[in-house]
Amino acid sequence: MTEKITRINPEQLHETPGYHHITVVEAGRTAYLAGQCPLDRNGDLVGAGSLETQVDQVVANALTALAAADAQPQHVVRSVIYVRSDEREILGAAWARLTESALGPAFTTASTLLGVAQLGFTGQLVEVDLTVALPD
Repeated sequence: MTEKITRINPEQLHETPGYHHITVVEAGRTAYLAGQCPLDRNGDLVGAGSLETQVDQVVANALTALAAADAQPQHVVRSVIYVRSDEREILGAAWARLTESALGPAFTTASTLLGVAQLGFTGQLVEVDLTVALPD
């Protein structure tokens, strides 16, 4: 399916820090991952107060979810990243940690980074929502 994914940045739109404005997927199977949170297998929050630790747990969880669907980061066609902050520096730090991780190829596609006031779990600082074009 990877060959059926086309990522486009029209010249008329602004340059991006690694993602693409448009991702086109030919017909095929799609997986919608639930928002991946910084929770361990027992459902306990990991890394209270540490954005880096929480991002690392989200990456680990997302990689596990992708593998369960027989997919890899390069099969992601849409991502939404939620960070509990309105500070550009913190949002940028979350983006950098994600894009430099083993999940990094997922963020070369159509992507949105949002600063939010609250997430679902007390102390949660980050969540990642992924849409995947499953390989044949």
